[in-house]
Amino acid sequence: MAKPRRSPPPAPNELDQLIHERLRLGIVCSLAVHDSLTFTELRDLLQTTDGNLSVQARRLEEAGYVTCVKRVEARKPRTTYKLTSRGRAALDDYLDVLSELLPDLNARSSSARHRSARLPLRPATAES
Repeated sequence: MAKPRRSPPPAPNELDQLIHERLRLGIVCSLAVHDSLTFTELRDLLQTTDGNLSVQARRLEEAGYVTCVKRVEARKPRTTYKLTSRGRAALDDYLDVLSELLPDLNARSSSARHRSARLPLRPATAES
């Protein structure tokens, strides 16, 4: 029986470039595993500056990937971010494309173990 034909893997440019940037990916992934995070929690978690976080979070907010709620608590401003359903769908799509770009890691690791088992050991040198 013939194997079903696989479609060609996606091109790297098919990754959502909005999410692909390191800090924005960190924001989206962090919010995917937390119901919400404050600005300070997100900044500390991602080990970034206030300015960087503010700019990158705004880009995600403008795209509809995150929501931002600003309020005052005990006379202090408090900003809270949440991932939207659109943001979660974008992250899921991003991860799907990324996984298609990567080879089957399980097959590669077993193949590498098999190849290394056949390699001769290097002789010890005087420096060892």
